[in-house]
Amino acid sequence: METVILAVVIAVVVIGALGGLIVGSRRRKPLPPPPPKTPDITAPPAEPHVGDEAETPRDEPRRTIEEVDLPGGAAPVAVEEPPVGPVLEEAPELEVPEPTAGRLVRLRARLSRSQNALGKGLLTLLSREHLDDETWEEIEDTLLTADVGVQPTQELVEGLRERVKVLGTRTPDELRGLLREELLKLVGTDVDRSVKTEPEDRKPGIVMVVGVNGTGKTTTTGKLARVLVADGRTVVLGAADTFRAAAADQLQTWGERVGAHTVRGPEAGDPASVAFDAVKEGKEMGVDVVLIDTAGRLHTKTGLMDELGKVKRVVEKHAPLDEVLLVLDATTGQNGLVQARVFAEVVDITGIVLTKLDGTAKGGIVVAVQRELGVPVKLVGLGEGADDLAPFEPEAFVDALIGE
Repeated sequence: METVILAVVIAVVVIGALGGLIVGSRRRKPLPPPPPKTPDITAPPAEPHVGDEAETPRDEPRRTIEEVDLPGGAAPVAVEEPPVGPVLEEAPELEVPEPTAGRLVRLRARLSRSQNALGKGLLTLLSREHLDDETWEEIEDTLLTADVGVQPTQELVEGLRERVKVLGTRTPDELRGLLREELLKLVGTDVDRSVKTEPEDRKPGIVMVVGVNGTGKTTTTGKLARVLVADGRTVVLGAADTFRAAAADQLQTWGERVGAHTVRGPEAGDPASVAFDAVKEGKEMGVDVVLIDTAGRLHTKTGLMDELGKVKRVVEKHAPLDEVLLVLDATTGQNGLVQARVFAEVVDITGIVLTKLDGTAKGGIVVAVQRELGVPVKLVGLGEGADDLAPFEPEAFVDALIGE
């Protein structure tokens, strides 16, 4: 009996195992795909669902729908969006610089407002009924305070004392005339103050601009380019101030405004190389003038001053320099004379540009710096405007000092 029961149990187990294998094989068998459905052309198109394959973008403007409140419930308006693409920058519009003729006359009023304290002070002292030694000492102090310098002050006072003594009675007009004549003698009216940019035997004229940081040297170079363009000249700018990151960008902006090409090099590169390339390109382009902006190096750094001398020597491998303009801040007074002396030892200064002459500057610096270097003031900056650089005119300057 036990044997029969054991046989039955074994048979049940075997049958169950065979049944599980059959069911598993049926589950793993893939089902056939359903038959394709016939599309219903009368039904509206189905809306896309998230995850559907995106349509390939087309190179045409997209159309967006903007709701517009129109009377009567009008339909939405389709607005075309501009195609997406690179934005092309337009070339800057060229400016037309103001003519140089009469610039100083136009700016004389601005100059006289800040400078005629010197002239008025002298006229007040000279108008006293009795001009004793104490009064003449006050006149000397007024001139020295105005940065005229010791030697020019002594010359002016001696000339005035002699002429006043001979004249005797003095009317205000006579005093103003005397003072004007003596100041013109100090400033100088028989000096050639033109900026040399037209050599007879070659092109281009080469002008190098030097000066200490903060005097407005790069700005002056850009403004000088405007002066030349206003006079009908073509210009190439050389950005040889490679030690100041923004100097080349600043100079290039000045050039773009008037259509002047700017030659520049890598930041902290060799300034002499940039200056050399600027003159080379200027010759190839056949321009009239090449203006080279040098680094605003500190006059106390011997190595940097040697670098300035190197720039000059390298440029002169092309041709001699026609002008070396020293830019001085008129508000620095006697300190500017120290700078002038050091620069004059390194390069042959041929002219002076006085900037910021309309601020707190004292007009006597014009006399002092000319005496110090033996070269004339050729240009003056009378403001921050693009066309506020003007040729220096002694008569207009003196008239601004003493008032009219």
